[in-house]
Amino acid sequence: MVLYSMEKTALSIQTANWHDLGHLRQLEQECFGEDSWPLIDLIGVLTMPGVVRLKAVSELQMVGFIAGDPRSGEGVGWITTLGVRKPFRRQGIAQFLLSICEEQMGMRRVKLCVRRDNDPALKLYELNGYRKVDIWSNYYGQGRDALVLEKERLTFK
Repeated sequence: MVLYSMEKTALSIQTANWHDLGHLRQLEQECFGEDSWPLIDLIGVLTMPGVVRLKAVSELQMVGFIAGDPRSGEGVGWITTLGVRKPFRRQGIAQFLLSICEEQMGMRRVKLCVRRDNDPALKLYELNGYRKVDIWSNYYGQGRDALVLEKERLTFK
C-alpha cells in the first residue's frame, strides 16, 4: 500500500481485485458514461494474470482506478483505463496512479488510447511525457476517434 496525502484527504493506493467489481462499475459509469467498459471487461481487468490494477482509496471509498497491461513480448505496456471520480479530480490522483502503474509495469515504452476530445486527459498525458503516435478512427463509435499516445520511459525495471 502506498500512502499519498492531498490537501484535503489522505489517500492510499492499493492493489484492486475482483472484490472491487461493484465499485469499479460505478467509477467507470461516472467517469466514462456510454464509453464505460462492459461487465465482462471489468471482470477481466480485475482477474487476468499479469495486469497491474490499482485503486485509489479515500475513507474506504474507491476514488480512482488504473490498469496496465505489460506486454513484454511486444516491449510495451498499455494503460488500459484510468479514471478518477469527479469530486476528487484535479488533486493529482490520476498523475499519482499513472506514475505508480508505469513503474509497476516496468516497461520502457508505455502506450494508451484517449478520446480525441478529452482535453483534461490529453493535458495530463502530455504533462507526463506522452506524445501522439497514431489515430484510431471511430474507436469509440459514432465517429469518435482515439488518439494513441506513447511515452518512452528513461528508467524502468
